[in-house]
Amino acid sequence: MIDHSPYFYVLAAIVAVGFITWVISLILEDVSIVDSAWPLMFLFGAVVLTINANDYNLRAQIILLMVVLWSVRLSLHLTWRNWGEPEDRRYRVIRKNYSPNFAFKSFFIIFLFQSVLAWIISMPLWPAITNIVSFSLLDALAILLWLAGFFFESVADWQLSRFKSDPANQGKVMTHGLWYYSRHPNYFGECLIWWGFYLFAASSGGWWSIPGPLLITWLLLKFSGVVMLEETIVKRRPAYREYIANTNAFVPGLPRHRVRTVGTE
Repeated sequence: MIDHSPYFYVLAAIVAVGFITWVISLILEDVSIVDSAWPLMFLFGAVVLTINANDYNLRAQIILLMVVLWSVRLSLHLTWRNWGEPEDRRYRVIRKNYSPNFAFKSFFIIFLFQSVLAWIISMPLWPAITNIVSFSLLDALAILLWLAGFFFESVADWQLSRFKSDPANQGKVMTHGLWYYSRHPNYFGECLIWWGFYLFAASSGGWWSIPGPLLITWLLLKFSGVVMLEETIVKRRPAYREYIANTNAFVPGLPRHRVRTVGTE
């Protein structure tokens, strides 16, 4: 019989991270810090799984290292990006819609909500880390997929950060580098990373954990990713429509026409 308790320990750890972050947000009066805490929820969850694993071989160590690299890099990037900035416009809208008593409500509609999402998405880590098996061909494919995702996400973030740091690019959209082939190469990379973790889980017998990568894919494409971001960009910068017309939203591909630098991200 499968022992489900480690997975519920993961939920407790993730909610604890969410609760601590919520308390800090009350002090700062800024719920945007949940973005920086989001990757750390997965890191703490993976650590809890490792502690509760019956054994710990090289394969499990590699998977944990991959979680650490992804989590720490993304958390540092988001923290650096948001440092000194006002509360993100997305959260300002939520704050307005759920006032009064937003401070109390924010724990449930932002921090607890994201904690539960992180718990579901992290599902593949459970069998991947706790089921001790030997390396397989599927594991090799998982590593390649994860590496491709890490490349897309980290390089795309770095390219966009450099672009935004140049005052001459204010009011323009990044259409160079990986952004020439996809409007959201960082989201594409994030998706690959979690499908890579799912392949590790599948190799461990955890085929049933597929709700995790399906959920993150749906979130990135239909909920908090592409749709939400582009709705606000188009409203603020109508010229962004040209970029949409010429460039794939998610999966990289050659532009339909040469893209000019327009709009804003």
